[in-house]
Amino acid sequence: MHRDKAKTNIQIDNERIRATEYEFNKGDETGFHTHKWDYVVIPQTNGKLLLVDDHKIETTATLIKGEPYYRKAGISHNVINNGNEKLVFIEIEIKAHPV
Repeated sequence: MHRDKAKTNIQIDNERIRATEYEFNKGDETGFHTHKWDYVVIPQTNGKLLLVDDHKIETTATLIKGEPYYRKAGISHNVINNGNEKLVFIEIEIKAHPV
């Protein structure tokens, strides 16, 4: 099944962090990717995700507006808007640790 790519807007990108806004219409996806840095996701809307990992294992997640979550680097997956409404979240990748 062909899906459209989520729209991305990099809001901050410096030596310490990258903050990217993702906007998904119903069925849009990020495409398969691997997170090389720890990251925090802050949902801007409520929504449902379908996550497909590198072994084709599917899991679902419910996002609640304003309720962030944290993940460690190394996760490989495709993220798909599995809900009926537009979904928006901000992902903050943590590139460096303070000295």
